[in-house]
Amino acid sequence: MFNPPLLFRHLRELRLTMENDAKPRPPFATLCGVWFVLVAVSVAGRLWQPAFNVTPLAGAALAAGAVFPNALVAASVPVVALSISNLVLPGYGTSVEGLVMAAVIYAAFAWPVLLGGLVRKGRLLAIVGGALASSLVFFLVTNFAHWCLGNDYPHTAAGLLACYTAGLPFYRWMPVGDLVWSLALVGGLAAFGAIASSPRRISSQSVNAA
Repeated sequence: MFNPPLLFRHLRELRLTMENDAKPRPPFATLCGVWFVLVAVSVAGRLWQPAFNVTPLAGAALAAGAVFPNALVAASVPVVALSISNLVLPGYGTSVEGLVMAAVIYAAFAWPVLLGGLVRKGRLLAIVGGALASSLVFFLVTNFAHWCLGNDYPHTAAGLLACYTAGLPFYRWMPVGDLVWSLALVGGLAAFGAIASSPRRISSQSVNAA
C-alpha cells in the first residue's frame, strides 16, 4: 500500500545519509606526505629496535590501510620500508628457500592494510585488535614457513611445536610494540586529519528525532 509520509521519510533519510557520506578526502599532496612519513618512520624504527621485533611496520601498515583507499598503495608502505631497511640489515639469502621466506615476511607485514576499513571507523577496539592480530599472524606464519623450508626442526607435529616454542622469545615484545606504534601512528594521523572517518549511519530513529 502506498504511504506518502513513509516514502518522504525514507527519502529524507537517504538525503541526510548522502550528505553525511560526502566527506572530502585529504588532498593528494597530504597523502604523498603521509606516505613518505610512514615509510621514513618504519625504516628508522626497524633499524632502531629497542627489543626484538619492536618496529613500527605493523602500525604503519594499519595506518596506511586507513589513509589510502587503494590497497596496493597502502601495501607499498611496509614493502618499501622493508626493502630500504634490508639494505642495511642482514638479508634472507638468494636460495629458493630464502626468497620464499622473504616473500612470506613481506606478506606478513603487508596484510594489515586490509584492516584499514575497520581502523578508519575510529574505534579503539579495531586498532587494538588489528595490532594484536598483526603480531600474532606474523608469528604463526613466519615460524610455520621456517619450519617448512628449513631443516632445523623435524617435519613433525613435535618439530613444529618446538619451532614455535623457540620463536617465543622473539615474539614476547612484538605485540607491545605493534600496539604502541599502531596507537601512536593511527592516532597521530587521525588528529592531523589525514584519516577520513567512515560515514556515520543515520538510523530512522535519528531522522524521527530530527
